[in-house]
Amino acid sequence: MTSRANQGTLGTFTGVFTPSILTILGIILFLRLGFVVGSGGLRNALAMIGLATAVSLLTSISLSAVATNIEVRGGGDYYLISRTLGVEFGGAIGIVLYLAQSVSVAFYAVGFGEAVAGMAGWTWSLAPQAIAAVAVLGLFFFAWAGADVASRFQYVVMALLVAALTSFYLGAIGGYDAGLARSAMGPAPDALGFWAVFAIFFPAVTGFTQGVSMSGDLRQPGKSLPRGTFAAVGLSTVVYVSVAVLMAGNASQADLVGDGRVMRSIAGWGLLIDIGVVAATLSSAMASFLGAPRILQSLAADRVFPVLRPFAAGHGPANNPRRGVVLSLGIALATVALGNLNVIAPVVSMFFLISYGLLNYATYYEARSQSPSFRPRFRFFSRRASLAGSIACLGAMLAINPAAGAGAVAVMYLIYRYLERRDDDERWIDASRGHYFQRAKESIRAMTGEVDHPRNWRPQILAFSADPERRARLLRFASWLEGNSGLTAVAQIIAGEGALKRRERQRLHQELERQVEELGVDAHVLSVLAPDPLEALPVVVQSFGIGPMAANTVVFGLPSTGDEARNASYVMALRSVSRLGVNVAAVSSDEARWEAMAAASGRKPLIDVWWTDDHTGNLSLLMAYLATRTERWARARIRLVVATPEGADPAAEAPALREMLEEARIPATVVAAAGSGTEGLVAASSGAALVMVPMVLKGTSLLEAHGRTDLFAVADRLPLVAAVMAGQELDLTAGPESGPLAEAAAAEERLAAARDRLRSLERSAAQAARDRDRLVEAAVDDPSLQGEVEVAEARVAEAADRVLRGRGRVEAARAAYEAARAAHQD
Repeated sequence: MTSRANQGTLGTFTGVFTPSILTILGIILFLRLGFVVGSGGLRNALAMIGLATAVSLLTSISLSAVATNIEVRGGGDYYLISRTLGVEFGGAIGIVLYLAQSVSVAFYAVGFGEAVAGMAGWTWSLAPQAIAAVAVLGLFFFAWAGADVASRFQYVVMALLVAALTSFYLGAIGGYDAGLARSAMGPAPDALGFWAVFAIFFPAVTGFTQGVSMSGDLRQPGKSLPRGTFAAVGLSTVVYVSVAVLMAGNASQADLVGDGRVMRSIAGWGLLIDIGVVAATLSSAMASFLGAPRILQSLAADRVFPVLRPFAAGHGPANNPRRGVVLSLGIALATVALGNLNVIAPVVSMFFLISYGLLNYATYYEARSQSPSFRPRFRFFSRRASLAGSIACLGAMLAINPAAGAGAVAVMYLIYRYLERRDDDERWIDASRGHYFQRAKESIRAMTGEVDHPRNWRPQILAFSADPERRARLLRFASWLEGNSGLTAVAQIIAGEGALKRRERQRLHQELERQVEELGVDAHVLSVLAPDPLEALPVVVQSFGIGPMAANTVVFGLPSTGDEARNASYVMALRSVSRLGVNVAAVSSDEARWEAMAAASGRKPLIDVWWTDDHTGNLSLLMAYLATRTERWARARIRLVVATPEGADPAAEAPALREMLEEARIPATVVAAAGSGTEGLVAASSGAALVMVPMVLKGTSLLEAHGRTDLFAVADRLPLVAAVMAGQELDLTAGPESGPLAEAAAAEERLAAARDRLRSLERSAAQAARDRDRLVEAAVDDPSLQGEVEVAEARVAEAADRVLRGRGRVEAARAAYEAARAAHQD
């Protein structure tokens, strides 16, 4: 990287403001602004200036935030983007920005050649190119001499530009006609559309970050970059707005559209406008000639592209990148020789827009991460404004030239992918970790508020092993069980305490990290120091993770020794973990079993699941399926091996199991083992590569669930064994409308129906009471109605009884709903 020992010498005015303002007040101001005002009308022209200024202002705010948050070194936009978004984004934008600025030297030089040829009246078709080539060679000597010498040339250009503008203002103010300006407010007849005219104008403002490329030559880049850029954007906006208004009041729309040199006819002394055009093109070319080699030098110093390393060398105390200057000279001369630049020009503009968009996004990216290290001295920024700037740049690309924008994005993407796939060692720290941390925090918070449902179950595995050789196999197996859908962590518990043991823990932790990296498995690492590992084990399991990201499956290696005391201690460890409500798996991790697994694999290896109709059976089947999602077991076939009691029909259970597999959407075949004991199951799975065996704990024994035989002995007779015991409910057929949440919804619907029914009963009871009251009143005058009154009384009593029963049903439904809600929340 560029060393700060090569301290810059340029200040804000010379290093930032001057190259930026000279590039913005370029050839479009002198030769194209009249067309923009005449074709689009003054109102639309001011809107275009405002829109372009908004992009510039938002990007300047983002630039100021990033530039005042880190120590800015050489490389400009490349340096800022690479130190925030990473080497992939930085490298991609850096190389295309270098090429874009080198080609821009030729664009501006050709513009200079056309202006000089036009003023001289030369009609030779190659005259502009010849003049441009001479101009490029002349500018080369200034760039070769260094930024200090080139800056003195820029002072001369600045003086000529000020003289040209002064000449225009003197002539335009005296001849201003307000009525003429009012008549030019709307678009001209048969004018181009708004966005077509905007595409012509927008390149005028793409030079406002030219000063950023000089960051390595600045004395105080953190202060100079924001000050100089804001000053350039502010002053240039005033110039463009005032010139547009004065043009509208000094010339008709027809003249503005048809005469590209209308500014000359308005000015007090037209020759100064011609000189201004020359000055504007040369200054823009000079700024690009100074900026491009410095981007290349920073890229080379960062070793982003190995082939560019020779260009890291600088000359003299200012570290002037002369090798990059020579390469830029070659690119510029080659571009001048092409003659027709219309094909390349739009893509170059898109590269600049992409760099502005990425600069905005880089600021949003870091501010969005809420990193404590993001403390810019520039306080007047907003991450929303930076995001708006990034979106505005994208919108401008689509509005100006969608095809060129797509081409530029494609080039950027290809370079990004190349750098991403190369996977070199990191040479600096960007903001990615903070961004990922913030996303993880927000995701965990969002997960905490969601319902824990079997449909969303994922394996969150915590594997324990102390033996490095067995641990490697255990991690391989854990990655298979995860099936690219969960997460895996490997833990080791180191027995002991004290300073020496703490240092040992640190050493073992680093060794474990190296082992995980060498294995190429996606696993997190945890090392714990404890006086008693057996007592620490359940504590580690309970404390691992955060929020919903906690272990739900614990994996151990299955001992291969016949030491009964050791086996008993192992069973105690399994029991202490299983009581925590997590799933437990014990896996063969000795070399012999893995060699047997490899021998039995073949082209389409078998994974056998010894079926039990419970949660352990569901877990074993799901683990087998998840293993087939990995490359190692992608071609494997799953078999559901079913024990058959004596005298029972071996095919009796098959239809129900096939239906269950269909509902679970797991491709597997059903195989009946001879007999209900372990012998038949072992015989059926003799050719399998991996066998999922249900296990149970009894006292200090570890048993196979079917025949209740010693699991250690069973494992010795099979290839690779995974003994499984579920500690959680697992429903393989769970759908969106199942479980406690669905029950709560159904209970709510029943409560609503009971309430509707009660209201209907209350209305019927009220109507019955009204009918009875009318009959009672009528019976006073007609005693013969007394019988009907008695019938009405009975109806009222019956309606009241139904209302009471309805209220009871409502209370029962409410109680059921509250219970279902409580179960759902639990």
